[in-house]
Amino acid sequence: MIFETGIVVNNEHGSLLVETIQRTACDSCIAEKGCGQSLLSKLTGKTNRIRVLPGDYPAESIELGQSITIGIPENVIVKGSLLVYMLPIVMAVVGAWLFGSGIKTMEQDLFSILGATLGLFLGGFLVKLRSKQTNCDPKLNPVLSGVPRDFSQPVDTLTVS
Repeated sequence: MIFETGIVVNNEHGSLLVETIQRTACDSCIAEKGCGQSLLSKLTGKTNRIRVLPGDYPAESIELGQSITIGIPENVIVKGSLLVYMLPIVMAVVGAWLFGSGIKTMEQDLFSILGATLGLFLGGFLVKLRSKQTNCDPKLNPVLSGVPRDFSQPVDTLTVS
C-alpha cells in the first residue's frame, strides 16, 4: 500500500476530493534542465485532486481543509495503468487489422485507419465502463487510511485519587 498525505477540498456523495502534492523523480534526475516533463510540472503546478473513499471513517466527520492520509493499493496502480494505456492501443491494432486486407490499395489504407480509430474509441469506451463499475470498490480505489488527531483541542485527563 502506498500512503500519501493530502488536504480535503470537497466532501460529497460518500467520497472525498483530496488535493495532494505531486511528487516526481525530476528533482533527482540528472536531465532535469533539458527535460520537458520537469518544465511542464513547474508551469502547471504540482497538485493533484484524487477522489477518495472514506473507508472505515464516517465521511461526515471529515472537514474541509483537514489533512488526511490516504492509501492506494500498489497492484491497483499497475493494473490500472495497463488497462488505461494498453486496452485502447490493442483495440486500435485489432481494428486496423480487421478493417484492412491482404491487398493494399489507397482505399484499404483508409479502411485500416478507420478501423484503428474505431478500435481506439472502443477501447476508451471499455475503460470508461470499467471505471464506472469499480467506482465504489474500496479494493480498487484510494481509501482514507488515517486522520491525524487535532492537538489544538483540549483532551480530557483522568485524575487518579
